[in-house]
Amino acid sequence: MKNEVIYLTKTGHSKKIAEAVAAALGVQAKDIKTKPALEQVDTLFIVGGIYGGASDPAMLEYAAGLKGDTVKRAALLCSSAGGKTGQGKLRQLLKDNGVEVCEEEYICRGNFLVVGLGHPNKEEIAGAAAFAKKIAGAP
Repeated sequence: MKNEVIYLTKTGHSKKIAEAVAAALGVQAKDIKTKPALEQVDTLFIVGGIYGGASDPAMLEYAAGLKGDTVKRAALLCSSAGGKTGQGKLRQLLKDNGVEVCEEEYICRGNFLVVGLGHPNKEEIAGAAAFAKKIAGAP
C-alpha cells in the first residue's frame, strides 16, 4: 500500500504533526505550498490547521485537484485552538471528487495567541502518528 502525507501550515503545528505521521509511515511529508504532484496513492494523510473555524482556503484549492482515480482514500488530521473543529468542508470536497474519506478524523488542540499555549504537545503529536499507523494498518 502506498501512503503519502501532505500538509499546509501557518504556525508550524501542522508541519510537526505531518512530519511525525510521515516518520511513522516511513515516507516524506510534502508541503502543499510546493504543489506536490501525487501519483496513485492508496491512503493520503492530509494535515492542516483550522483557522476561524474552517480549513485554510489554500488547502481547499489544492484538494479540489485531488480525484478518486489518483487518491483512493484520505485520512484527515488537524489542529485547532478549540481542539474540536474538524475539516468538514475539506471532507465534503474530497467526497465530491470521488475520494473515499475515513470517517474518523484526528483532531488535536493547537494554539492561537494565548489560547491553547503548549499545544499540540508531544502526546498529541504521538497520538497523530499512532492514528496514522492504525489507519494505514502498519504495526
